[in-house]
Amino acid sequence: MLEAAGVGAVEERVYRFLVGVREADAAAIAARLGFDVARVHWLLASLHDKGLVGRVAEPPDGGPERYVPMAPDAALRPLLLRGHEALESARRGVEQLAEEYRAGGRRHDAGQLVEVITGASVIRQRLRQMAYGAAEMRWLCKARPVALAAAENDEEWELLARGVRYKTIYERELLEGPGMVDNVARSIRAGEQARAVGTLPVRLVIADSSMAICPLVYESGEGGAPVKGARAGAADRVGEPTAAVVHSSSLLDALIALFESQWAAATPLHVTDSGELADVDGGPRPAVHLADDERYLLSLIVAGVADKAIASQLWVSQRTVQRRIQTLMQRAGALTRTQLVWQAAQRGWLA
Repeated sequence: MLEAAGVGAVEERVYRFLVGVREADAAAIAARLGFDVARVHWLLASLHDKGLVGRVAEPPDGGPERYVPMAPDAALRPLLLRGHEALESARRGVEQLAEEYRAGGRRHDAGQLVEVITGASVIRQRLRQMAYGAAEMRWLCKARPVALAAAENDEEWELLARGVRYKTIYERELLEGPGMVDNVARSIRAGEQARAVGTLPVRLVIADSSMAICPLVYESGEGGAPVKGARAGAADRVGEPTAAVVHSSSLLDALIALFESQWAAATPLHVTDSGELADVDGGPRPAVHLADDERYLLSLIVAGVADKAIASQLWVSQRTVQRRIQTLMQRAGALTRTQLVWQAAQRGWLA
């Protein structure tokens, strides 16, 4: 019973006996349990080291040393804690060894860097397994999904509630589908960071920075149309989709860089006070949204003029220039000045 706390079965018998009699010497314990006295002395010393028994002050008549049990909750709690720490350390060691094993396998077998899986149900299952083991999910969502439609991604609500981060870029055609605006608005309210672009180059899902799934070409085209360049007759039969599962490698690094470049160029989506999804149309915003001084400031930023020089031209402090730039970045949903310039071009702010 107490082995998980590092107390052996025989030690436990001695301890339980002391709990029952409250005090005894080694000879009495040996006689009662049928053990050799020397062995009992060794067991009592071990229990004393673990804090489970204490020694009574030596009797004045010079009798044998006597032992008493210590309170089990106070004595066993540190032992259990140390046992838990040992198990946690062992678990981390196993994970490290497993990763070293996988890394060694990938170094010697390039086939382990990329798996090819086939079938919509298989792809959906793998996507869900990735999601439940990740701290962050990054999605490139094109129109006409291959294996998992956004409306079917039920686990996202649960994982967002658990604290898993979601960063998703939607192709604008996808947002025009029935119910998609409401679906995306719900995701954003739940904590998803969402952006939109006109078109995406590929479908892609990245779990943390350790694994990605990227659908590959399959026999029939999206929406029933044949894939460009498919063999004659391929459109006449429905093929199963296939996907590449990419593990840690230079290829995965390239896919992560692709996502980040798309993220920087995409337009942030947000939910308005009325609960509607804003910034989904993709059209340029009219320049009248900016005052003349804001447009002039933006033109100086695009030209690469330094803040100090801008402040001199506008007859304001450098701090004021930086504050106005921050205001423009917030209006554009940009995190950097580079994104601000790109968003200004997309929205027609300098037209």
